[in-house]
Amino acid sequence: MKTVMLTAVAMVAFAANSVLARLAFATADAEPLSYTGIRLAAGALTLALLLAVRRQSLRPAGSWSGAAALFGYAILFSIAYVLLGAGTGALILFASVQIGILGWAIYKGDRPGAVEWLGFVIAVAGLVYLVSPGVVAPHPLGALLMVVAGLSWAAYTLIGRGSTSPLADTAGNFIRSAPIAIIMIAAGLAMHGVSPTAGLYAVASGALASGLGYAVWYAVLPSLSRTRAAIVQLTVPAIAAAGGVLFIGEALSPRLVVATIAIVGGVALALVTAGRRRG
Repeated sequence: MKTVMLTAVAMVAFAANSVLARLAFATADAEPLSYTGIRLAAGALTLALLLAVRRQSLRPAGSWSGAAALFGYAILFSIAYVLLGAGTGALILFASVQIGILGWAIYKGDRPGAVEWLGFVIAVAGLVYLVSPGVVAPHPLGALLMVVAGLSWAAYTLIGRGSTSPLADTAGNFIRSAPIAIIMIAAGLAMHGVSPTAGLYAVASGALASGLGYAVWYAVLPSLSRTRAAIVQLTVPAIAAAGGVLFIGEALSPRLVVATIAIVGGVALALVTAGRRRG
């Protein structure tokens, strides 16, 4: 029950990141450099304070590979959300996450069966349909950037499955990203400035949805198989889309609905079948 509750908290945090980013860029005149920098710095500070309260060492744990994956995801995520809606962005992001995890499994020697390949093809077809040119297609550059952000998050998730100290490892990854975050804040302030509202959204995203949310995620990952870790993240686009409708007034297009069904259904089919085969 504890794992289920913590996993639900992590999924809400992931969706909150999408909604907060879209609110910042669509309503508060935010720009990607300062938003990402504030988000990473706020996460690093929050996690360092938590370590201090718990009297744990402030010497960063984590890894440089984890920090690089975190930074790559965060900056590309921010730039993409200048161009995409909350629901569409989350769908592309987490479809790419699942494809990345499945691709890594295949690379490591896992040989999917026919049904798993069918699910994988359906999911990719849904993503291609979503981003294909048309009146309601998402911005192509935004979609491409979000795909790469999703692959970066897939790497971060796979790295985190080996974590034995989730709070310290998450803190270490954020602290390693702090120097470049400070540079990004300075560059963003020099070029554009930051409105108080945009800064508040970035702090909330970094301190709560990212810092604490990712620590929770690293805490539950050792209890989840790779299959389950991938499947539960399929709930995020739906949560983010609902948040976009409720808080930003975004519409749910028929293309987004159809693509969501194809991507979620296809990946779920592939992963559930894979889990049963391994079992």
